[in-house]
Amino acid sequence: MKLLLFAFAALLLPASALAQSTAITNARIVTVSGATIDRGTVVIRDGLIEAVGASAAVPADARVIDAAGHTVYPGFFDALTSLGLQARPAAPAGQPAAQQQAAAQSNSRYPAGLRPEDRTADELRAGEAQFESARNAGFTTALSVGRTGVFNGQSAVINLAGEDVAGMVVKSPVGLHVSFSTIPGQYPGSLLGTISAIRQMLHDAKRHQELEKMYASNPRGMRRPDADASLEALIPVLDRQVPLIFNANREIEIIRAIDLAKEFNLRLIIAGGQEAGKVTDRLKAADAAVLLSLNFPKRTTASSPDADPESLEMLRFRADVPKVAGRLAQAGVRFAFQSGGLTNLADFTANAAMSTQNGLSTDAAVRAMTLSPAEIFGIADRTGSVETGKIANLTVVRGDVLSKERVVTHVFIDGKLFEPKAPPARPAGTPGTGPAAAAAGVFNVTIEVPGQPLTGSMTFTVQGETLTGNMTTQLGTTPIRNGRVTGNRISFAATVEFGGANIDIQVSGTITGNRIEGSIDSPQGAVPFNGTRVP
Repeated sequence: MKLLLFAFAALLLPASALAQSTAITNARIVTVSGATIDRGTVVIRDGLIEAVGASAAVPADARVIDAAGHTVYPGFFDALTSLGLQARPAAPAGQPAAQQQAAAQSNSRYPAGLRPEDRTADELRAGEAQFESARNAGFTTALSVGRTGVFNGQSAVINLAGEDVAGMVVKSPVGLHVSFSTIPGQYPGSLLGTISAIRQMLHDAKRHQELEKMYASNPRGMRRPDADASLEALIPVLDRQVPLIFNANREIEIIRAIDLAKEFNLRLIIAGGQEAGKVTDRLKAADAAVLLSLNFPKRTTASSPDADPESLEMLRFRADVPKVAGRLAQAGVRFAFQSGGLTNLADFTANAAMSTQNGLSTDAAVRAMTLSPAEIFGIADRTGSVETGKIANLTVVRGDVLSKERVVTHVFIDGKLFEPKAPPARPAGTPGTGPAAAAAGVFNVTIEVPGQPLTGSMTFTVQGETLTGNMTTQLGTTPIRNGRVTGNRISFAATVEFGGANIDIQVSGTITGNRIEGSIDSPQGAVPFNGTRVP
């Protein structure tokens, strides 16, 4: 009787309530891990790939997407971003800087900027809307880390969808990120000091581990070792459980990172790697992987007869960077593509295509933006290719993935379908289309901080002459205050966290069409910024 009642109830339900799977049919399928299927079907159920193949059966309960003329790829993977990070809360007004730093240190004896225990997973914010532009470009997955300083924190692989942070995180921690940077106003304030500080902390962590083992084996008569979160965070790196990911672009930086990893027998990943093509033999010998930036250098001097010519060194540098991927592949060095703070994600595939014009095969380029990062981060058993049993992270494209004419039509993340849509155009003269309203939208920007440019976005909402929204960089996301729009000029205030301190900034800029440029004033001085509107 219960079975009959259940069957009767099922007949009364709408068909959509019963559908529990999706079938993408008649598609070309680039599995990456195996042969390309010229015409086949991918079946998705419960967030996983249930079946894939030329003869895969379409389930009776499936929602069918006819993808004739389209290609299914594994979801694109950005191997280094700051996506999903939120700004740290501002310290109470009037709190002394020393108290702010002490509060932030927890049980570490080290200052902000030298704290490897900071975890990206603890600073992520939930919400799918923040990833819309990345999903529209076909990205489903990213490695995220975003703090400045010498130690940038422990990164996490996230899916670019999910109702909460727990639903976004695929793996954490992935690696410990380090930069050859300095900390303003305190030690280390020079490159030599930075290298010395990293080496000393690794030595201190090794000694700390030895003391903990000795105390655990026979504590009687031995003083208990002090707990230190910073040194304890380095122990998995010393034990080769977690790789050290060094931000290094220039040849000398990469060599320094390789030498340091060799000295302490560490697993090494180079992030950036713009001159990695010069040291492929060293990278191969060190079994180091490279997260290769696709933010290719561009001419920065003005295009005018009076502009100073670029140096021969810079011309060679710009010409060589697109050749690096091909050289790494030829040398057998593992590598994956990362956006490197690109202000326009369309340049990701455009520059990947440029790499294929400079010695890299198309198959290797696609692999570098799908399966290779999953292999480097140790999650290839669950994502990165179109295989049965893996997470249903898929990107459906009309046209060749590396061509300018490609169109991303469907994106699946954990089996959830997203269909990129262009924003509807509004007729001229309607409310919200005046000069002030032209400021509304999202702008990808680059902030020219000397020695350490920041990239991110500014999101603006306009009501009359009032400007609201937020600014996002590697430092996190912060709301804007006192925003105003006058004609094509904007201004606002904000507070950002840098080097363990909260810094008040004043931003002013001019919007011309889809371009924005201006300056950011802070107690440390003014720096220019520029960017473009996200379509």
